[in-house]
Amino acid sequence: MRGFQCPKCDNTEYETGQFRAVGGTLSKIFDVQSQRFTTVSCTRCRFTEVYKADKNKLEDIFDLFTS
Repeated sequence: MRGFQCPKCDNTEYETGQFRAVGGTLSKIFDVQSQRFTTVSCTRCRFTEVYKADKNKLEDIFDLFTS
């Protein structure tokens, strides 16, 4: 992430990560994680921003068969 600057402490170093979240009722029944998010966290104060990532249909199908 070029030019990152934490809005809380002005630090320029960061870490990235990601997580998934369940969407609606059918997603819960079939245990399919339908929403994917990317995080950017300041290494000094730990302030974290969350961004919605693009959804990949193939991953949803794989999740259905591996759950």
